Amino acid sequence: MKAEIVESKKAQKDLDKAPRNVAASYEIWARLVEEHGLDILRSFKGYHDEKLLGELKNMRSSRLNKKWRVVYQRNKQGMIEIVCVVRVIPHDYRKL
Repeated sequence: MKAEIVESKKAQKDLDKAPRNVAASYEIWARLVEEHGLDILRSFKGYHDEKLLGELKNMRSSRLNKKWRVVYQRNKQGMIEIVCVVRVIPHDYRKL
């Protein structure tokens, strides 16, 4: 199932401030998700896509590199999957 990515304003600001290699990794991640859907992330162990716990229990995260994560929510509207990117941050979820 293909997906549509919607970025929050915070995610856009995060990407503007992020190192270039993180922004490039995010673009690859986004292209994969748009073309193949979120299920493709399970095929790549490096993304370590997982559900989050606690206050972020309705969200998921994927690794962009050893330190940086993309935090997102998954929604379905009919045949289209909407991926709302909440943040792109260094791995410290207390900063959300």
